[in-house]
Amino acid sequence: MTQSFKKVHAVTGMKDILPDTSYQWQALEAIMHEWLAQYGYRNMRTPILEHTRLFARGIGEVTDIVEKEMYSFTDSLNGDQLTMRPEFTAGVVRAAIEHNMLYERPHRVFTMGPVFRHERPQRGRYRQFHQLSVEALGFPGPDVDAEHIIMLGRLWKKLGLNDIRLELNSLGQAHERQAHRQALVKYLEQHRDILDDDAQRRMYTNPLRVLDTKNPALQEMANNAPRLSDFLGDESLSHFQGVCDRLHEAGIQYQLNPRLVRGLDYYNLTVFEWITDRLGAQGTVCGGGRYDDLIALLGGKPAPAVGFAIGLERLLDLWLQSSDVAAPAECDVYMIHQGDAAQRRAMVLAEQLRDAGLTVIVHAGPSGFRAQFRRADASGATAAVILGGTEIENGTASVKWLRQADATAQEQQETVSQQELVMHLKAKV
Repeated sequence: MTQSFKKVHAVTGMKDILPDTSYQWQALEAIMHEWLAQYGYRNMRTPILEHTRLFARGIGEVTDIVEKEMYSFTDSLNGDQLTMRPEFTAGVVRAAIEHNMLYERPHRVFTMGPVFRHERPQRGRYRQFHQLSVEALGFPGPDVDAEHIIMLGRLWKKLGLNDIRLELNSLGQAHERQAHRQALVKYLEQHRDILDDDAQRRMYTNPLRVLDTKNPALQEMANNAPRLSDFLGDESLSHFQGVCDRLHEAGIQYQLNPRLVRGLDYYNLTVFEWITDRLGAQGTVCGGGRYDDLIALLGGKPAPAVGFAIGLERLLDLWLQSSDVAAPAECDVYMIHQGDAAQRRAMVLAEQLRDAGLTVIVHAGPSGFRAQFRRADASGATAAVILGGTEIENGTASVKWLRQADATAQEQQETVSQQELVMHLKAKV
């Protein structure tokens, strides 16, 4: 007796995207590709698997991502420690170093695809989710920081999103953060008795993240903590002012948030987040900033860089709340046939129509005309081409218009010679 196979379900936190919703993703991605091209950003693609030490070094060993969220394993063939990418930037920088991309000139690049973090699944947050990551490698000035924020403002307009707010901060340079860190640790030690377990753990390893706490009991303490802005030198302040001035000139509104630190250790100078209240607790749609030290940190020749990432599940959710994205037709023409000879001829004519640029579905298998017409109508096709015994004998095809503006034309059925079918449909579909 054969034992029944237990049905397999998708892994928790990893979601199938089926054809009935995939078109929404394709529509969003098309808008984003066009938008990126307007600013001269070119696509690059990096592996899903990278060496674990890349992320430990690049993201920071005491970040939540590295400590708790990465999918890591030992390669059984050679013992390498590997990780499924939890974000794109470290891999993009690794590729830029490995292939000497910055030897001749700076680069504007983007990459898009799945990333992996072992978190608690919730609205807009999955264990496999999708990101757009945009990087400007080799550009030192505040103009490119501002360009990233301004181009995001353009994207929100393209998508009709009016309720995303921008929060902005500067993290300064490493020596300024170190001076602030010493003052902050001393301050936190004075309030040790009210710190929760998470803040106690981070107090010495990553004290800036303590200020990003969501614990209501710690808000007053966090608000009164030493501010990094008070430790910034003239160069850092000038860079940040340059960003702010350009945003003012572009009409981009923002809020200064001195507690904005981001969750990755590699940031310096400008950091920003675009936030909405329409997605529940997970309101950050896009975040980014400057990471001038990362290229050298990962073994490359020192070079400046700035970038941002968008969570595509969250952006799609937000977009669909205010936009009606119509499902595209499956084809322009649906081929209906009766009999073996008609089916074979339908396949030949379908190839000719595809050569002319039309999309065509040939009904698969034997079915009655009524069932085939139902399937043709469900496909969204503009026209159905019917081939039966009479059409095969006479060298003709019947064309029924399924979707026309006026009711008379909608009922119209024409007879066309098979030799003229391509030109006839090409002119009308």
